[in-house]
Amino acid sequence: MPRRTVVIFVGGAAAAVTAVALSFLPLWKPVVIAAAAVVGIAGALVSERKEKERNVNAYVKSGNTKYRLGDYQGSIEDFDKALVMDSQYALAYYNRGNAKDELEDYEGAISDYTKALEISPHHALAYNNRGVAKRKIGNNRGAIIDYNKALEIDPQLTVAYVNRGISQENDGNITGACVDWRQASELGDEMAARWVKETCR
Repeated sequence: MPRRTVVIFVGGAAAAVTAVALSFLPLWKPVVIAAAAVVGIAGALVSERKEKERNVNAYVKSGNTKYRLGDYQGSIEDFDKALVMDSQYALAYYNRGNAKDELEDYEGAISDYTKALEISPHHALAYNNRGVAKRKIGNNRGAIIDYNKALEIDPQLTVAYVNRGISQENDGNITGACVDWRQASELGDEMAARWVKETCR
């Protein structure tokens, strides 16, 4: 079945006047020196941020590769490293949730999808996948709520119709399941079309 800014204040006029009085330098020199220092610090901060982003993205890319190769535990370890460096990276939580789902850690997957949604509340697939994980622990009602939310965000998300239909069937609502599978079939899902023929009247 489918699853599924740093602000730096340079001293005010009084400080500048004091500096001039003590050093007999023109007023502009300490200001220029201070401005150059600010530019240097800002440049270093930008460079540090870019390096951090490169490292985070490298861990996420590695985690995705390991996931595709079936090394789910290895992918989780890479996503862990990315999240240590950037705890607001929604995609890393989402992808780690997918890996946990593969390892049948459904509660862990639900937790990661929830965190991804706290950061990125319009991530339709995160709602869909959290619904799948909820269904797998027997929470069909909770799953349906998540599929509903996914479809509010993306009414063309075929997999959410398919999955909502499965949860409705599990909940004893065959009529509702058939409505969802017919919609998925109209959107081109062949499996849903087959289920309509086999189950629906």
